[in-house]
Amino acid sequence: MLIFATRPLSFISSFHFPLQQFCNNTITSMDSSKPFSTIAADHSSSREPLKVESNGEAAISLQEWRGWGTTSTVPSMVTQVVEDLNMLEKNVDAQMVFGGNHGKLSGDFKVQEDKKHRAKYQSLSDSEQKLQFFSARQIACRVLGSRGYLCQKCWLCSGDCMCSKLITCPLWNRMRFWLYMHPKDFLRQNNTGKLLWQVFGVQGATLCLYGITEHEDMMWDALKLAGKDKVWCLYPNKNAPTNSVKDSMAGLSFANVENHPEMADGAHSLNFILIDGTWSNSGAMLSRLKDRYKLMWGEEEIPCITLNTGASLMHKLRPQPSWDRTCTAAAAIGLLDELHDLPNFVSYGLDKQAKALEDAVEVLFEALTTRRLRMGRSITRKQRHNRDIF
Repeated sequence: MLIFATRPLSFISSFHFPLQQFCNNTITSMDSSKPFSTIAADHSSSREPLKVESNGEAAISLQEWRGWGTTSTVPSMVTQVVEDLNMLEKNVDAQMVFGGNHGKLSGDFKVQEDKKHRAKYQSLSDSEQKLQFFSARQIACRVLGSRGYLCQKCWLCSGDCMCSKLITCPLWNRMRFWLYMHPKDFLRQNNTGKLLWQVFGVQGATLCLYGITEHEDMMWDALKLAGKDKVWCLYPNKNAPTNSVKDSMAGLSFANVENHPEMADGAHSLNFILIDGTWSNSGAMLSRLKDRYKLMWGEEEIPCITLNTGASLMHKLRPQPSWDRTCTAAAAIGLLDELHDLPNFVSYGLDKQAKALEDAVEVLFEALTTRRLRMGRSITRKQRHNRDIF
């Protein structure tokens, strides 16, 4: 989640709720004879976390890993964590069980694993190793705990899958988003960053997981190819000067590149890094970006862009520290809209790409709202900043 000067986006929702559909909240008992995907759909209305048992699979396959929206090989440390979990399950008298969709271990196995992972964390010699282990463990548990429960493409429960309602749209081929995502946001149902690669594809919007070496190296290799003059972070860095979209992009021209298809490679793409995590985690994520930027190009500050966008539709469901902070998808929409307003970008259809992403946010909002109503949960955000609600 990012913070920007307020200019409300033009989200329009025509979603209406058939109240009768949600009147019956009766939950039937779990039938162990059903396949798990059916059980997940049947019980997606339950208030209690759904218990997900491991299937005895010893590893995360490449096909499964990429099914969650990634483009890398399976990270080596994630593989190691999975192997450690399976080994522990064999050595202790407890089965690996996860509660709900956040990859949280539960039961007796959790007690045993907690002792083991804390001991390993303490044994690591430096902060970099600790971060990599933390990230890998978070991600491994989330993948294992979501098997058969979440749709791999939209990260929603099987019964709430919204994939059929999403409409894809190619992103302008001179532009690329990097979703620099915190592990605690990976596979979150209300995450909006995932919408970017669902709409634009994984080449237009690429996932990079914070603290995962393979992902971070992949991103920085691409940024190095593009060059430092084509790299920006969408973040209002209060500790360093930030520029508006107009200030950063007004002088750029792509006429030469557009007329030469053979030049269509990463060296001629504009790269925008979106920090996809909570506000409390974003400072550490930005600091890591700055360190890598300095290592690569010798400069203290990564160029940051401040947008004019404000609260998105998702503010109605997701508590935010203040109304001028917005979700990841809304930040991308704001960037596309502001770029489209510039004379040298007006011919690239960025307004249509912004509208496609805006429509996807509405689809996600509808799916999450439907689920909350079915579960008997409130669909009204906490009353902390309600004077600004739109």
